[in-house]
Amino acid sequence: MSTVVLDNVSKVYPGGYLAVDRMNLRTGNGELLVLLGPSGCGKSTLLRMIAGLEEVTDGDLWLGGTLANDLAPRDRDVAMVFQNGALYPHRTVRGNIAFPLEIAKADPAMVRQRVTELSKALHIDEMLERRPGTLSGGQRQRVAMGRAIVRQPSLFLMDEPLSNLDAGMRTELRMEISALVRSLGVTTIYVTHDQVEALTMADRIAIMNRGVLQDLGTPGQVYNDPATAFTAAFLSSQQLNLLAATVRAPQNQFILLDFGPHQIMIPWTDPRAYAISKHVGQQIIVGLRPDCLAPVPDTFEGPTFLGRVRALEYHGHEWLAYVESGLTAVAVPEPPDPRRAARAGSSTLNGGRARSVLRRLIPGYGAGDTGDPHQEQEQVGGSHRRADLIVRLGARPVWRAGDPARVGVDAGRLMLFTMDGSRVDPPQR
Repeated sequence: MSTVVLDNVSKVYPGGYLAVDRMNLRTGNGELLVLLGPSGCGKSTLLRMIAGLEEVTDGDLWLGGTLANDLAPRDRDVAMVFQNGALYPHRTVRGNIAFPLEIAKADPAMVRQRVTELSKALHIDEMLERRPGTLSGGQRQRVAMGRAIVRQPSLFLMDEPLSNLDAGMRTELRMEISALVRSLGVTTIYVTHDQVEALTMADRIAIMNRGVLQDLGTPGQVYNDPATAFTAAFLSSQQLNLLAATVRAPQNQFILLDFGPHQIMIPWTDPRAYAISKHVGQQIIVGLRPDCLAPVPDTFEGPTFLGRVRALEYHGHEWLAYVESGLTAVAVPEPPDPRRAARAGSSTLNGGRARSVLRRLIPGYGAGDTGDPHQEQEQVGGSHRRADLIVRLGARPVWRAGDPARVGVDAGRLMLFTMDGSRVDPPQR
């Protein structure tokens, strides 16, 4: 088994494009860690640096306690599964799976035995003599996994292996991959942009955006107790309601979240009240998932929003309502984009270890450590617009388009963020 430690790791491509920005991350032995984020966030680049396919520009990469910055890929004892399978078309399934052992000049009898056992575990034992061109996408991915697993590496790296498959095949294979790597006990880093894959497979999830680590925790932690507004929005199956509210404390009797036409009272007995009170007179972002909102009768005494149903949307197993309520929506705050072109005359990176070189290559690199926080907030603050409140109705809608709507709010499930997207009340990890 093996651990992976990333200590302030950055990757800068020629021209000053910053793909990964000061990443600090550690895996446990036998852990299945999922790197999750939108396309272009740097997760595949991070995986390729671990594999040795990309050089580390800055920081240190440790594999199993050994500094691996300068290790050749063949010396890292890792196996990688790519998005497209990348099989040898002229070799049979048996030949593809056996190839790493044949290159290592392993005993032929042992090779045959291991290939047979592994093909049964992957449910491809009946197609060992077929060539890749005759296989389905899911079968090719199973063969690619078999080729990676057969030599029993200390680390698996999987780069969106299911993204080219249909929904049914993705569901089947993600269960198989999860069960297989856990049965083998091999540390696995799995890259995906699919939140369902991450939540169902991972021991822990590392969420990235613009090359920056946004959050890290178990699936339950990052979903129920997200560290940033970006994490909360990215992990919501329906669009997250992000609303602007001003914090008030009328005569210091309670905390009031003032949305303009509506208010929500937070009593001082609420554990979040003290943290919210530090922002009195300021705007914050309130995150509400559609399933913590519900239609309520006029007799309901809890916090409510009033409005009118603009539209209903059918999702098969449930309906969503879009309610015009006069609330102000906020775009998902994102960190300032550090991926800017280098100034003319940038120099060689001298082995990739000097942060001063990064500062020369990328204007503003590292400024967040000592820069003006007000200036940064101006860069990341979300734009404001009139909101449609998204409400989850279940299988039978109680409203029709045009109906007046009274929406009850589960105040205990409010997610509270500053305008730059960080948590008002720190996550309980």
